[in-house]
Amino acid sequence: MIRLHKSLSEAPAWLDLGASALKRVGTAALDLLYPPVCLACRRAIGVHGGLCPSCWSAMRFIERPFCERLGTPFETDLAANESGRIVSAAALADPPVFARARAVARFEDGPARTLVHRLKYGDRGELAEPMGRWMARAGAELLGEADLLVPMPLHRLRLAHRRFNQSAALARAVSALSGVPLENDLLIRIKPTPPQVGLTRRLRAMNVQGAFHVAPERRIELADRRVVLVDDVMTSGATMNAAARILLRAGAKQVDALVFARTVSES
Repeated sequence: MIRLHKSLSEAPAWLDLGASALKRVGTAALDLLYPPVCLACRRAIGVHGGLCPSCWSAMRFIERPFCERLGTPFETDLAANESGRIVSAAALADPPVFARARAVARFEDGPARTLVHRLKYGDRGELAEPMGRWMARAGAELLGEADLLVPMPLHRLRLAHRRFNQSAALARAVSALSGVPLENDLLIRIKPTPPQVGLTRRLRAMNVQGAFHVAPERRIELADRRVVLVDDVMTSGATMNAAARILLRAGAKQVDALVFARTVSES
């Protein structure tokens, strides 16, 4: 189960009622100033932080049955591993470095792609909270066993140019809900790799070789820990594999992957 923050269950009843009333007043005032709109298409909706019925229907959520290793939904070709859990032929043929991956939705088209692009390139940092909420739900199994959350880092030059790491923003949102501690600077990116877009699977793997590092003095924080790597999108898995490999070499017990969206079919 997701480990939520300590509640105010021991507080006096009048304090709880007062806080609820203030929250309702604040929400009503916010709705008057900024009427709730769909996160994807900007149409009017009933509450903040959601999707309109049309975008909700178009959102290609990933739900079971899916590959327990890669987190991809099944179409054909099923096989079971030694534990009885179903894994895909792709995972059997080329096992990932990370133990398990989970994603909210498919990335190829629809609202998921729109949300990722707006968060990453459109200066829409407020999207991280609702997107992180979906991620916490999709990754509940991983988060219930996790000791640390580690966001996929940007190289310092790219971070200076963009001024925003969308993976760190998503990880903060997931941490706030799940209670799993967040370590922003444990994994660092030391190689300014070019964008992966348009590269083949093999070239993507080569592109991120030697890209990540954990400082020797930080390795004690990883010793025998279960880590969940957080990113916005997973395509071939090459970047996630490279980062997971470094974390495992630095002492992590297990590394899982949690992303908002992932590609399911790619050439």
